[in-house]
Amino acid sequence: MKFGPMKAHRRARLLQILFLLVLAGLATTFLLQALNSNINLFYSPVQVTSGEVPLGQRIRVGGMVEAGSIIRASDSLKVGFNVTDLAGSTFEVNYTGILPDLFREGQGVVATGEFTRDGLFEAEEILAKHDEKYMPPEVAMALEAGDSASSALP
Repeated sequence: MKFGPMKAHRRARLLQILFLLVLAGLATTFLLQALNSNINLFYSPVQVTSGEVPLGQRIRVGGMVEAGSIIRASDSLKVGFNVTDLAGSTFEVNYTGILPDLFREGQGVVATGEFTRDGLFEAEEILAKHDEKYMPPEVAMALEAGDSASSALP
């Protein structure tokens, strides 16, 4: 085998290939970082009360608005309410803003926001179901799981 100086055209081709590999690696890195920062994981009330949710990370939570739990501030748009799975798991949500027209007690809700160190969920967005047939799939599955867990109890 003969080792010696590399010919100019081979060196140029090697540099082009290395440049393309580095460029592809950077593009992949940026793409994965962008996708990772936009992930909103969904958590049910059972997962929230058991402590499975991350603090300070943007997530979605859902369940039913607990009857008698809505508290509105008289001087601002602040609203506090409890979200439950109707099987005993309940947590508090705080929201500042205009609620959807269909938001009310006993209705399904999905909130996007983050948990604070105090254990409160600070919502940035509230979604309410739009008719009597609709329920977000995550909420329906969480409620079904809660019903099956409560029916298994003696």
